[in-house]
Formats: sequence, C-alpha cells, structure tokens
Amino acid sequence: MIVEKTKTIRILLAEDHVLVRESLREYLEKDPEFEVIGEAGDGEQMVALTEELQPDIIVADVAMPKLNGIEATKKIKEKNIPVPILILTAYDADQYIFSLLEAGAAGYLLKDISGKELIDSIRRVSKGDSVLHPTVVRKVMERFRNTGKNQDAQYYGLFTDREIESLELAARGKTNKEIADKLGVSIRTVEAHLGHIFEKLNVSSRTEAVILALKKGWICLD
Repeated sequence: MIVEKTKTIRILLAEDHVLVRESLREYLEKDPEFEVIGEAGDGEQMVALTEELQPDIIVADVAMPKLNGIEATKKIKEKNIPVPILILTAYDADQYIFSLLEAGAAGYLLKDISGKELIDSIRRVSKGDSVLHPTVVRKVMERFRNTGKNQDAQYYGLFTDREIESLELAARGKTNKEIADKLGVSIRTVEAHLGHIFEKLNVSSRTEAVILALKKGWICLD
C-alpha cells in the first residue's frame, strides 16, 4: 500500500522579539507537517521575504519596527501575493483588529492561546478557513450585531443565494466543512462559492469578504 505524503506547510515567521521567534520556530517544527522557511524581524523584512520565498502562510505580530503588521499586510496584498496572513499578537485594541482584518489578514489570534490552538489555526488558515480569537469574535459581533441587511441595488445580482448563505455561515465562524454539511453540498462546492465571492469583491480571504459584507449590510449577525 502506497501512503501519500502529507504536503508540508511552509511558514514565514514575522516577529521582532528574537526569543519569541526562535521559540515559535522550535515548537512548530516539532510537527513534521510544518517547515519554517524564513524569519523576519521587522515589517520590511516580512514583505521582502514573502516576495522571495513565497510561503504558504505568514504568522506575524502587529508591533514591529520599520513597518508594523498592518502596513506590511497592506503591502503584501497590494503586490497580489496569494499568501494568507495569520496575526499572532498580544494586542487586542480595536484599531489593530479592524485595521488588520480590513487589510486582508486571514486570522487574528492573541498570544494567550495554547500551542495546539496555534497549530490547528495554521492548518485551518492554510486550507482557506479564517480563525479569530474569542475576544476578537466578540468585538466583531459587538460592532456589527445591530447592522441590518441593506438589500440595495448593489446587492441584487451580485451574489447567488448560495453564495450569500455561504458568506453568512462563514461570518459565524463556520469552517468550510461545517458550511458544506449545513448546505448539503461538498467542500469543493463551498470553496467554489467562496472563490466566486472573493473575485466579485476583489478580496483574497474569507475574513476580508465577511468584514466587507457586514459593513455593506449584505449580511448580518442577528
């Protein structure tokens, strides 16, 4: 019997504290599925190494020299490099959270999570899911809970009913598998729905799509 080898997830770490960065690398590389292919000590290095190494995922802090995590994320997205960015930080201030989610970060975690949670999150983000720390979820819910649907002319004809259903479930933190089970379709179909949404909104992650749709009032969290 031939056993198919699991694809390695190639990770770029962006963290200005050397001890934290080294500890993260050592922990992540205990998992044979992960390979840390580069380390950036500031935001400029994060952008440069992303272009040079083309990682599968970036795990980055917010507060870094030269360019912070927000500006570095924006620059990477402006260059149309299709890499998901997972924020891992100690900062839970609204201005950081919403600036990064709107800039295109695929996830936002706080450093009080466990190592297992980080590993699970990296796997999820690398497969196209989004991950948010419970504190971040509460802040998103608080900001958009009272936003009703605004079915204006910009909405009609832009999305199919199934695309809207997929987006609403994504906004509630459901994984692609959970969305597929709920809608009675395959995971590949859900990925196709989300891919069409990304193209229509000119975004690169489900987090960006959800935040934009909530701001526009196309979906709601009630």
